Amino acid sequence: MQSLTKIDKVVNLCSRRGLVFPNSELYSPLGGFFDYAHYGLAIKKRIVQSWWNYFVKQREDIVGLDGSIISSPRVWQASGHLENFTDPLVECKKCKSRYRADQLVRDELKLEVEGLDEKTLAKLIGEHKLKCEKCKGELAEAKTFNLMLKTHVGVVEDDSNAAFLRPETAQTIFADFKTIASFARKKLPFGIAQIGKAFRNEISPRNFLFRAREFEQMEIEFFLHPGKTPPFEKIKLNLKAKALTAEEQGNGKSGSMVEKSVEGLLKDNVIANDWLAYWIAEAWFWLTEEIGLDKEKLRIRQHVATELSHYSKETWDVEYDYPEWGWKELVGIADRGNFDLQQHQTHSKKDLSVFDEETKQKILPKVIEPSFGLDRLFFTALIDAFEEEGEKTLLKLGKSIAPLDCAVFPLMGKDNLDVKAREVFEMLKRRGLECEYDESGSIGKRYARHDEIGTPVCITIDYDSLEKNDCTIRHRDSGKQERVAITQLPEKLGA
Repeated sequence: MQSLTKIDKVVNLCSRRGLVFPNSELYSPLGGFFDYAHYGLAIKKRIVQSWWNYFVKQREDIVGLDGSIISSPRVWQASGHLENFTDPLVECKKCKSRYRADQLVRDELKLEVEGLDEKTLAKLIGEHKLKCEKCKGELAEAKTFNLMLKTHVGVVEDDSNAAFLRPETAQTIFADFKTIASFARKKLPFGIAQIGKAFRNEISPRNFLFRAREFEQMEIEFFLHPGKTPPFEKIKLNLKAKALTAEEQGNGKSGSMVEKSVEGLLKDNVIANDWLAYWIAEAWFWLTEEIGLDKEKLRIRQHVATELSHYSKETWDVEYDYPEWGWKELVGIADRGNFDLQQHQTHSKKDLSVFDEETKQKILPKVIEPSFGLDRLFFTALIDAFEEEGEKTLLKLGKSIAPLDCAVFPLMGKDNLDVKAREVFEMLKRRGLECEYDESGSIGKRYARHDEIGTPVCITIDYDSLEKNDCTIRHRDSGKQERVAITQLPEKLGA
């Protein structure tokens, strides 16, 4: 029997502990839709909380938005999504199964496919006689497939009232830019942040949460002032990252990575825009210092010209080195120029520029977009934290995103140990800590349960606790235990 991969084990953990699982499992579930529950939801919400705190709450130059999932179809016409938001599709002539042509070529031929058009993909499929994965039937010629999820608004279902579920949160920000700029009382440069659902009618959703049809984004559109430079903090400007440039990827090469500071890449004109460099550094810092992802498994990669989105002048991805999958995108940071505002200004015939008091001129600002996929980041954090020690499974999640701050156990559920443990549990809850009371099973089994969901510390109340008013703290990552006075617990746990 083939052994399970690390990713398989993480997916099994998600299912076994009820972190996240396919929607409508009671029936035959649709591919690419998932439900989060209990500990999984807690981890997800803590990632959101960390992101919002770092990128919005702690700053003075970013405001928030919670936009509608459905917008006027004219928004998507102006943005170019109705014309350009496509993937290459191939269909089996025999069983009618559908595949993404680029994924098929990459998986079967082990080739880099970023930026290849439908004609090139079709040529590769024909030359190598690739067949349907299900029935080995012949594949039809590759064609474009629009990823917009269509719906209807109103009582009649025809093209007159067709609408679309948003494929990204960004366009709501662009369409609302002038309105928000008028009351936010922020001078350029400033940003608008949004966390929300997006939908893409993926041809073949795969790899669990990595490529789904419904997902959540955390995005910022940062609107620039032509005369103002970023407030670089030295520690972030000088941070070093493994980098793969567009030049290194030229002529079909996989490319060689170099370890270089963001400042160095900017000085060498590899990164063309200082604000783009700033947001690459900010994204990297948050992922590594706030979320706690392993720096050795991260790199930044510059998009080659053929893979740039229709709106992008330059794009860099923060990529993670996934077991079995290799390097894949985790975060995208794009220089969108003023493409989006220009498009909406043209299509709406309304002026979207803002008046700058310093220059006494109207500005249609250019934009840098840091875009984070929440579900993908959730899954990556689990993969990064997953470890096995003998027969034990641990999720070594950072404290900022662990589902609980602590768990409280009575050694046994009798002799007033449960009463004392409940008192400690309630005291910690009042101090604002996320904690759980657990008296089910042996102490060893309780430790194992909480190691598996990522609880950083477990607190045990035993018979000495009744006499000395102290307890045992057991640390997840090291397994070490220490005796602490109950009165010192909140301080010890950072409450």
